Amino acid sequence: MRLATLRDGTPDGALALVSADGERALRVGGHLLGAMEDWPSTEARLKEAEARLNAGDGEPTDDVTFAAPLPRTWQWLDGSAFTTHGDLMAVAFKHDPHEGDRPLMYQGLSDRFYGPADPVPFPAIEHGIDFEGEFGVVVDAVPMGTSAAEAMKHIRLIVQINDWSLRAIAPIEMKTGFGWIQAKPACSMAPFAVTPDELGEAWKDGRVGLDLIIDWNGSEVGRANGAPMAFGFHELVAHAALTRDLVAGTVIGSGTVSNANYAEVGSSCISEIRAIEIIAHGAPQTPFMAFGDTVRMTAVGSSGRAPFGMIDSEVVKA
Repeated sequence: MRLATLRDGTPDGALALVSADGERALRVGGHLLGAMEDWPSTEARLKEAEARLNAGDGEPTDDVTFAAPLPRTWQWLDGSAFTTHGDLMAVAFKHDPHEGDRPLMYQGLSDRFYGPADPVPFPAIEHGIDFEGEFGVVVDAVPMGTSAAEAMKHIRLIVQINDWSLRAIAPIEMKTGFGWIQAKPACSMAPFAVTPDELGEAWKDGRVGLDLIIDWNGSEVGRANGAPMAFGFHELVAHAALTRDLVAGTVIGSGTVSNANYAEVGSSCISEIRAIEIIAHGAPQTPFMAFGDTVRMTAVGSSGRAPFGMIDSEVVKA
Protein backbone atom coordinates (compact mmCIF):
# COMPACT_ATOMS: atom_id res chain seq x y z
CA MET A 1 0.00 0.00 0.00
CA ARG A 2 0.98 3.59 -0.64
CA LEU A 3 -0.21 6.05 1.99
CA ALA A 4 -0.29 9.82 1.74
CA THR A 5 -1.48 12.85 3.65
CA LEU A 6 -3.64 15.40 1.86
CA ARG A 7 -3.64 19.02 2.97
CA ASP A 8 -7.00 19.92 4.52
CA GLY A 9 -6.20 22.91 6.72
CA THR A 10 -5.44 20.85 9.83
CA PRO A 11 -1.96 20.25 11.27
CA ASP A 12 -1.98 16.51 10.57
CA GLY A 13 -3.91 16.48 7.30
CA ALA A 14 -6.17 13.76 5.92
CA LEU A 15 -4.98 10.18 5.48
CA ALA A 16 -5.38 8.71 1.99
CA LEU A 17 -4.44 5.70 -0.08
CA VAL A 18 -2.85 6.28 -3.48
CA SER A 19 -3.29 4.03 -6.49
CA ALA A 20 -0.38 2.11 -7.97
CA ASP A 21 -0.28 4.45 -10.98
CA GLY A 22 -0.34 7.51 -8.71
CA GLU A 23 -3.39 8.96 -10.44
CA ARG A 24 -6.04 8.55 -7.71
CA ALA A 25 -6.20 9.20 -3.97
CA LEU A 26 -8.88 7.78 -1.70
CA ARG A 27 -9.48 9.51 1.64
CA VAL A 28 -9.86 6.95 4.42
CA GLY A 29 -10.54 9.13 7.47
CA GLY A 30 -8.27 10.25 10.29
CA HIS A 31 -4.57 11.00 9.95
CA LEU A 32 -1.44 8.87 9.74
CA LEU A 33 0.01 9.72 13.15
CA GLY A 34 -3.15 8.53 14.86
CA ALA A 35 -3.31 5.48 12.60
CA MET A 36 0.17 4.40 13.67
CA GLU A 37 -0.97 4.10 17.29
CA ASP A 38 -3.29 1.20 16.43
CA TRP A 39 -1.69 -0.23 13.34
CA PRO A 40 -3.36 -3.70 13.30
CA SER A 41 -6.87 -2.25 13.08
CA THR A 42 -5.64 0.53 10.78
CA GLU A 43 -4.10 -1.99 8.40
CA ALA A 44 -7.34 -3.97 8.23
CA ARG A 45 -9.29 -0.79 7.49
CA LEU A 46 -6.78 0.25 4.83
CA LYS A 47 -6.98 -3.11 3.08
CA GLU A 48 -10.75 -2.73 2.80
CA ALA A 49 -10.26 0.76 1.36
CA GLU A 50 -7.59 -0.56 -1.01
CA ALA A 51 -10.17 -2.82 -2.63
CA ARG A 52 -12.35 0.24 -3.29
CA LEU A 53 -9.36 2.14 -4.68
CA ASN A 54 -8.48 -0.74 -7.00
CA ALA A 55 -12.11 -0.77 -8.17
CA GLY A 56 -11.80 2.85 -9.30
CA ASP A 57 -12.82 4.91 -6.26
CA GLY A 58 -10.92 8.06 -5.31
CA GLU A 59 -10.25 11.54 -6.63
CA PRO A 60 -7.61 12.60 -9.17
CA THR A 61 -4.29 13.36 -7.52
CA ASP A 62 -4.05 16.44 -9.77
CA ASP A 63 -6.86 17.90 -7.63
CA VAL A 64 -5.17 17.44 -4.23
CA THR A 65 -2.09 18.80 -2.50
CA PHE A 66 0.21 16.37 -0.74
CA ALA A 67 1.76 17.20 2.60
CA ALA A 68 4.53 15.04 4.02
CA PRO A 69 3.08 11.62 4.90
CA LEU A 70 3.76 12.63 8.52
CA PRO A 71 3.53 16.44 8.64
CA ARG A 72 4.61 16.15 12.27
CA THR A 73 5.36 13.28 14.60
CA TRP A 74 6.60 12.46 18.08
CA GLN A 75 10.19 11.62 17.30
CA TRP A 76 12.76 11.77 14.47
CA LEU A 77 15.98 9.81 14.97
CA ASP A 78 18.51 9.93 12.17
CA GLY A 79 21.30 7.42 11.76
CA SER A 80 24.46 7.47 9.67
CA ALA A 81 24.56 3.93 8.36
CA PHE A 82 26.60 4.32 5.17
CA THR A 83 30.32 3.83 5.79
CA THR A 84 31.37 5.69 2.65
CA HIS A 85 29.45 8.79 3.73
CA GLY A 86 31.15 8.74 7.13
CA ASP A 87 34.58 8.42 5.52
CA LEU A 88 33.95 11.30 3.15
CA MET A 89 32.53 13.49 5.92
CA ALA A 90 35.74 12.92 7.89
CA VAL A 91 37.58 14.42 4.94
CA ALA A 92 35.11 17.30 4.53
CA PHE A 93 35.16 18.27 8.23
CA LYS A 94 38.78 17.24 8.95
CA HIS A 95 38.01 14.89 11.83
CA ASP A 96 38.88 11.27 12.57
CA PRO A 97 36.65 8.60 10.99
CA HIS A 98 34.09 6.96 13.27
CA GLU A 99 35.31 3.72 14.78
CA GLY A 100 33.44 1.08 16.73
CA ASP A 101 30.47 -1.24 16.27
CA ARG A 102 27.74 1.14 17.42
CA PRO A 103 25.57 3.02 14.92
CA LEU A 104 25.72 6.79 14.87
CA MET A 105 22.37 8.46 15.60
CA TYR A 106 21.03 11.82 16.71
CA GLN A 107 17.58 13.10 17.68
CA GLY A 108 16.35 15.84 15.37
CA LEU A 109 13.39 18.12 14.81
CA SER A 110 10.10 16.25 14.40
CA ASP A 111 7.35 18.82 14.94
CA ARG A 112 7.39 19.62 11.22
CA PHE A 113 8.25 17.85 7.99
CA TYR A 114 7.99 19.82 4.76
CA GLY A 115 5.84 18.40 2.00
CA PRO A 116 7.30 17.12 -1.26
CA ALA A 117 6.81 20.36 -3.20
CA ASP A 118 7.07 22.90 -0.36
CA PRO A 119 9.60 25.72 -0.77
CA VAL A 120 12.11 25.46 2.08
CA PRO A 121 13.13 28.72 3.81
CA PHE A 122 16.60 29.47 5.15
CA PRO A 123 17.91 32.64 6.79
CA ALA A 124 21.25 32.91 4.97
CA ILE A 125 23.22 31.15 2.23
CA GLU A 126 26.33 31.74 4.33
CA HIS A 127 25.13 28.91 6.58
CA GLY A 128 26.09 26.37 3.89
CA ILE A 129 22.75 24.99 2.70
CA ASP A 130 22.99 21.33 1.74
CA PHE A 131 20.58 18.53 0.82
CA GLU A 132 20.92 14.96 2.09
CA GLY A 133 19.00 12.19 0.35
CA GLU A 134 18.07 9.23 2.51
CA PHE A 135 15.46 6.64 3.40
CA GLY A 136 13.56 6.20 6.65
CA VAL A 137 11.17 3.87 8.41
CA VAL A 138 8.11 4.54 10.55
CA VAL A 139 7.53 2.17 13.46
CA ASP A 140 4.62 1.26 15.67
CA ALA A 141 5.18 1.14 19.45
CA VAL A 142 8.56 -0.51 20.12
CA PRO A 143 9.21 -1.75 23.67
CA MET A 144 12.49 -0.95 25.38
CA GLY A 145 15.10 -3.64 24.80
CA THR A 146 13.61 -4.96 21.56
CA SER A 147 16.12 -7.06 19.61
CA ALA A 148 17.01 -6.38 15.99
CA ALA A 149 15.15 -9.51 14.89
CA GLU A 150 12.01 -8.43 16.73
CA ALA A 151 12.43 -4.83 15.54
CA MET A 152 11.79 -5.91 11.95
CA LYS A 153 8.17 -6.65 12.91
CA HIS A 154 7.70 -3.08 14.13
CA ILE A 155 8.70 -1.45 10.82
CA ARG A 156 5.34 -0.55 9.31
CA LEU A 157 6.15 2.04 6.67
CA ILE A 158 9.12 3.22 4.61
CA VAL A 159 9.66 6.82 3.51
CA GLN A 160 12.07 8.91 1.44
CA ILE A 161 13.59 12.00 3.07
CA ASN A 162 15.68 15.07 2.30
CA ASP A 163 17.49 15.79 5.56
CA TRP A 164 18.47 19.44 5.07
CA SER A 165 21.75 20.51 6.69
CA LEU A 166 23.57 23.78 7.31
CA ARG A 167 27.21 22.85 6.86
CA ALA A 168 28.85 26.06 8.09
CA ILE A 169 27.09 25.70 11.45
CA ALA A 170 27.60 21.94 11.80
CA PRO A 171 31.30 21.97 12.86
CA ILE A 172 30.55 24.56 15.56
CA GLU A 173 27.82 22.41 17.07
CA MET A 174 29.82 19.22 16.68
CA LYS A 175 32.56 20.65 18.90
CA THR A 176 30.11 21.30 21.75
CA GLY A 177 29.29 17.59 22.05
CA PHE A 178 25.64 18.49 22.69
CA GLY A 179 24.21 17.57 19.29
CA TRP A 180 22.42 19.47 16.53
CA ILE A 181 20.08 22.44 16.92
CA GLN A 182 20.81 25.18 14.38
CA ALA A 183 22.52 22.95 11.81
CA LYS A 184 19.53 20.64 11.35
CA PRO A 185 16.30 22.36 10.27
CA ALA A 186 13.12 20.51 9.32
CA CYS A 187 13.36 17.73 6.72
CA SER A 188 11.33 17.27 3.54
CA MET A 189 9.48 14.02 2.76
CA ALA A 190 8.42 12.43 -0.50
CA PRO A 191 4.62 12.19 -0.84
CA PHE A 192 4.09 8.46 -0.33
CA ALA A 193 4.85 6.25 2.67
CA VAL A 194 4.81 2.61 1.57
CA THR A 195 4.34 -0.68 3.36
CA PRO A 196 7.42 -2.94 3.07
CA ASP A 197 5.66 -5.37 0.72
CA GLU A 198 5.18 -2.52 -1.76
CA LEU A 199 8.94 -2.58 -2.46
CA GLY A 200 9.05 -6.29 -3.27
CA GLU A 201 12.61 -7.57 -3.69
CA ALA A 202 13.95 -4.05 -3.10
CA TRP A 203 13.21 -4.49 0.64
CA LYS A 204 15.76 -6.99 1.92
CA ASP A 205 17.64 -7.39 5.21
CA GLY A 206 16.10 -4.18 6.53
CA ARG A 207 17.51 -2.18 3.63
CA VAL A 208 16.03 -0.32 0.63
CA GLY A 209 17.68 -1.54 -2.56
CA LEU A 210 16.61 1.36 -4.77
CA ASP A 211 18.67 3.97 -6.59
CA LEU A 212 18.11 7.46 -5.16
CA ILE A 213 18.34 9.79 -8.17
CA ILE A 214 19.15 13.38 -7.20
CA ASP A 215 18.99 16.34 -9.59
CA TRP A 216 20.37 19.70 -8.46
CA ASN A 217 19.23 22.62 -10.63
CA GLY A 218 18.29 20.15 -13.36
CA SER A 219 21.58 18.22 -13.43
CA GLU A 220 21.97 14.76 -11.98
CA VAL A 221 24.52 14.61 -9.15
CA GLY A 222 23.81 11.17 -7.70
CA ARG A 223 22.09 7.81 -8.01
CA ALA A 224 23.50 5.86 -5.07
CA ASN A 225 21.72 2.69 -3.99
CA GLY A 226 20.27 2.25 -0.49
CA ALA A 227 21.28 -1.39 -0.03
CA PRO A 228 24.87 -1.11 1.34
CA MET A 229 23.99 0.09 4.85
CA ALA A 230 26.45 -1.02 7.53
CA PHE A 231 23.42 -1.40 9.83
CA GLY A 232 19.95 -2.36 8.59
CA PHE A 233 16.90 -0.43 9.71
CA HIS A 234 15.97 -3.20 12.14
CA GLU A 235 19.38 -2.75 13.80
CA LEU A 236 18.90 1.02 13.96
CA VAL A 237 15.49 0.53 15.59
CA ALA A 238 16.99 -1.85 18.16
CA HIS A 239 19.80 0.63 18.86
CA ALA A 240 17.30 3.43 19.47
CA ALA A 241 15.15 1.22 21.71
CA LEU A 242 17.96 -0.06 23.94
CA THR A 243 17.10 2.27 26.83
CA ARG A 244 13.71 3.73 25.84
CA ASP A 245 10.35 2.76 24.45
CA LEU A 246 9.79 4.14 20.96
CA VAL A 247 6.38 5.73 20.60
CA ALA A 248 4.29 4.76 17.56
CA GLY A 249 5.02 7.14 14.72
CA THR A 250 8.75 7.44 15.43
CA VAL A 251 10.72 7.95 12.21
CA ILE A 252 14.25 6.55 11.95
CA GLY A 253 16.52 7.60 9.11
CA SER A 254 19.33 5.81 7.31
CA GLY A 255 21.55 8.84 6.96
CA THR A 256 22.82 10.05 3.58
CA VAL A 257 22.75 7.28 0.97
CA SER A 258 26.32 6.72 -0.16
CA ASN A 259 28.16 4.06 -2.16
CA ALA A 260 31.83 3.11 -2.35
CA ASN A 261 31.76 3.50 -6.16
CA TYR A 262 30.90 7.19 -5.86
CA ALA A 263 33.03 7.97 -8.90
CA GLU A 264 30.36 6.14 -10.94
CA VAL A 265 27.11 6.85 -9.04
CA GLY A 266 27.79 10.30 -7.63
CA SER A 267 26.68 11.62 -4.26
CA SER A 268 23.51 12.32 -2.28
CA CYS A 269 24.75 15.56 -0.70
CA ILE A 270 26.99 18.47 -1.63
CA SER A 271 29.38 17.86 1.26
CA GLU A 272 30.34 14.54 -0.28
CA ILE A 273 30.96 16.21 -3.63
CA ARG A 274 33.22 18.72 -1.90
CA ALA A 275 35.06 15.98 0.01
CA ILE A 276 35.76 14.15 -3.24
CA GLU A 277 37.11 17.41 -4.67
CA ILE A 278 39.35 17.84 -1.62
CA ILE A 279 40.76 14.36 -2.19
CA ALA A 280 41.31 15.03 -5.91
CA HIS A 281 42.37 18.69 -5.92
CA GLY A 282 43.24 19.63 -2.34
CA ALA A 283 40.30 22.02 -1.97
CA PRO A 284 36.52 22.04 -2.59
CA GLN A 285 35.27 23.61 -5.81
CA THR A 286 31.50 23.21 -5.60
CA PRO A 287 29.56 25.81 -3.58
CA PHE A 288 26.60 24.99 -1.37
CA MET A 289 23.05 25.92 -2.38
CA ALA A 290 21.85 29.45 -3.16
CA PHE A 291 18.38 30.97 -2.98
CA GLY A 292 16.39 29.84 -6.01
CA ASP A 293 18.23 26.52 -6.31
CA THR A 294 16.10 23.41 -6.72
CA VAL A 295 16.69 19.78 -5.80
CA ARG A 296 14.69 16.75 -6.91
CA MET A 297 14.94 13.31 -5.35
CA THR A 298 13.34 10.15 -6.74
CA ALA A 299 14.02 6.57 -5.65
CA VAL A 300 13.63 4.09 -8.50
CA GLY A 301 14.01 0.37 -9.05
CA SER A 302 15.12 -1.56 -12.10
CA SER A 303 11.67 -1.08 -13.67
CA GLY A 304 11.92 2.70 -13.31
CA ARG A 305 8.95 2.84 -10.92
CA ALA A 306 9.17 5.46 -8.15
CA PRO A 307 7.25 4.03 -5.16
CA PHE A 308 7.71 7.11 -2.95
CA GLY A 309 7.00 9.72 -5.61
CA MET A 310 9.28 12.76 -5.89
CA ILE A 311 10.65 15.45 -3.60
CA ASP A 312 10.90 18.69 -5.62
CA SER A 313 12.09 21.56 -3.40
CA GLU A 314 13.21 25.13 -3.94
CA VAL A 315 15.49 26.96 -1.51
CA VAL A 316 14.01 30.36 -0.59
CA LYS A 317 14.90 33.28 1.68
CA ALA A 318 13.19 33.07 5.06
